Amino acid sequence: RYAARVNGIDTMVITKLDVLDTLPTVKVCVGYRLHDAGLDYPPSNVAVLGKVEPIYEELPGWQAPTANIKRFDRLPPAAQNYVARLCELTGARLGMVSVGPARDQIIEVAPLF
Repeated sequence: RYAARVNGIDTMVITKLDVLDTLPTVKVCVGYRLHDAGLDYPPSNVAVLGKVEPIYEELPGWQAPTANIKRFDRLPPAAQNYVARLCELTGARLGMVSVGPARDQIIEVAPLF
C-alpha cells in the first residue's frame, strides 16, 4: 500500500506465486503496531521501524500446483482470492502474475480488481 501510494502504482505484477503453492496458509502484512498504536504504513525512522510489530492477516493456501496454469481464472480459487486481497490492500489493479521462471509462465490479464 505504501509503495503503491509513494510511487503512483496503479497496476502491479505479482511474481513467484508458485512458491506459495505448498503452504497451508499465507500471511499478508496488513499494518503495523507500535506499542498500542496501529499504523497503516511502516515508519520512515529506522530506529522506530525496529520497534514495530507487523500485523498479519492469514489467508487460506491453495496447496495445488500453479506452474502449468495459463489463465487467471484457472488458478485455484484460494490463489485468486489471495491475489484479489493484495490488490485490495495496495489499491493497485493486477496486470500480470507469474507462476514460474519461464516466459510462458506469465499470466497476462486485463487489469483486474
